[in-house]
Amino acid sequence: MPELIVTNFNKNFTGVSATAGNVVRQHMEDYDLVLAGQPLPDCPPPISKTRAVALSKISPPNRPFTIWHVRRNTEMRAAIWARDVRRLPIKIVFTSAAIRRHSAFPRWLISRMDAVIATTVEAASFVPNVRAIAPHGVDINVFFPAKDRAKAWSLTGFPGTRGIATIGRIRREKGTDRFVDAMIALLPQYPDLTALVLGRAARSDAAFLERLQDKVEQAGLSNRILFPGEIHATELPALMRALSLVVQLPRYEGYGMTPLEGMASGVPFVATDQGYYRSFSGQGSSGLIVPEDDLQATVSTLSGLLNAPDRFEQMAFAAQEAATFQYSSVREADEIARVYEDLWSQG
Repeated sequence: MPELIVTNFNKNFTGVSATAGNVVRQHMEDYDLVLAGQPLPDCPPPISKTRAVALSKISPPNRPFTIWHVRRNTEMRAAIWARDVRRLPIKIVFTSAAIRRHSAFPRWLISRMDAVIATTVEAASFVPNVRAIAPHGVDINVFFPAKDRAKAWSLTGFPGTRGIATIGRIRREKGTDRFVDAMIALLPQYPDLTALVLGRAARSDAAFLERLQDKVEQAGLSNRILFPGEIHATELPALMRALSLVVQLPRYEGYGMTPLEGMASGVPFVATDQGYYRSFSGQGSSGLIVPEDDLQATVSTLSGLLNAPDRFEQMAFAAQEAATFQYSSVREADEIARVYEDLWSQG
C-alpha cells in the first residue's frame, strides 16, 4: 500500500500541475508514492481515482495511514469522501496559494483538511490549520539557461532574433490585454523582437482572445505578435530558455510560477505586483515590478532592459542564482516532507 498519494485531477496542465510535478519528482525516491489522476512530466504513470481509493483501504507498512496530498476542490472532495464516508485510514494535506478569501464551499472543504500548507504568509492568512509555509519552487533540472540564447531562439522556428513572452491562460485576470498593448507600443522600436502569447483561452474567453488578435492585426503586427496557443509542458523549458524576457502583467495572481521558471532559465522578468513576484524580483536584481495599468511605465521598463545588454546579463545571472539557491523545488519538497512526517509521528 502506498504511503503517499498525490492527486492531479485536472486534464489541463496548469500552474498547479507544474508545482505538483516539481514536488513529486523530488519525493519519488523518498516515499512509496502514487500519482492519481492525470499524468505529469517525468513522474510515475498515474492511477485512477478508483484505484487510489482501493489502495487506501489498508494502512501502509510502518505508517499509521496513507497521506493524500490534494491541491484542488475536486481532489479535496474525493479525499474527504474516502476518509469520512468510506472511513479509510487516510489523512489529507492541502496546498493553498490563493491570496483572497475562498468562497463558501471551498472554505468548508479546506476546514476538513488534516493539514494545510500555504505558499506565502499572506496566503496563510486566508486558511485555517496551516502547518507550514512553503513557497513553490522550480525544478532546476528541467529549467536551466541556454548555452547560446540566440541559437536556442533560432531553433524555435519563430521569426526575429529575440523573443519576449507572456505565459498562461488567456483572459483579462491574467493581464493578457496589458501585454498585447505593451507589445504594440514596444515592437516598432525593435524590429528584431518577436512577442509570444503562450496559452489557451477558455470558451468563455474566446471573444476576449478574438479582440486581442483583431487589435494586433489593426496595428499591422500579426507577423510579430503571435498566438501559438498552449505549449506542451515537455516543450516549454526549451522555449523558456530561448526567451530574452518574460512579461507577466496579471490583475490577480495567487503565486505565479512563470517568472520563477524564467529565472531558472536565466531569463529576467517584468511583472505587476501580484502573487510572489516582488519577492522573486530580489529588489530589482532578478526582475522588475511595474505599476498596474501604466502602459508607458511598462514599455519604458522593457526598453530599459532591451537597450542595456550588460544590465540584462547581470540580471540573468542573478535570476538563475536566486532560483537555484532560494527557490528550488528541493526546498519546497523538504518543507512539505516535514508536514508529512509530523502527521505520521502523531499517529
